[in-house]
Amino acid sequence: MRILLVRHGLTDKTGPVLAGRTPGVHLNATGEAQARDLAERLAGVPLTAVFSSPMERCRETAGPLARAASLRVRTDRRLVEVGYGAWTMQPLPKLAKTSLWRAVQYRPTLAAFPDGESLLAAQQRIVGAIEDLRRAHEGNVVCCSHADMIKLAVAHYGGVHMDLYQRIVIAPVSLTVLRFGDFGVQVERMNDTGGVADLAGGTGTKRRSSAAAKEWGHQ
Repeated sequence: MRILLVRHGLTDKTGPVLAGRTPGVHLNATGEAQARDLAERLAGVPLTAVFSSPMERCRETAGPLARAASLRVRTDRRLVEVGYGAWTMQPLPKLAKTSLWRAVQYRPTLAAFPDGESLLAAQQRIVGAIEDLRRAHEGNVVCCSHADMIKLAVAHYGGVHMDLYQRIVIAPVSLTVLRFGDFGVQVERMNDTGGVADLAGGTGTKRRSSAAAKEWGHQ
């Protein structure tokens, strides 16, 4: 069977701030179009279930996909965003100036957010969800979640030490596929958006205001 991990589409908060578990953050017009495009991309893939983080932006991303497959979106709280605690809704450039930022980037196994959760706990949470879902279902199961959560899952199943998980990039509405079988698990596809538009901008210097978002992979 396969677990298809999908990151939610764009919102007006994607990049500028760390939205976290803030309620009421919805897809913007671009994000809605991305969700429709995702449903079209996967139109030929038979799906057996669609699960989502409880956050609106994830449920809205999963909605067109589920409707196209005549399925309902089922919520699994274990797919919710990392509990960023006091960092929630703070601008990323501001957070990049804190001492905790370096731990988040380079020693995430030791990073815990003030009044929130640790990245290690977040990884254990999403891996637990994936393990339960793969045992309970056959075929292709979609899980719509968040960038850090999917990166942490990829690190676990790809055999990447968690302190290196920031090397993984998960773009909005990208598709990451974990295939489970008698052989164990394979990362069959990662960060696939079906195009190369993200490469068209070259490698020149970015504006300072977006540098922190790009470093953390939240653009």
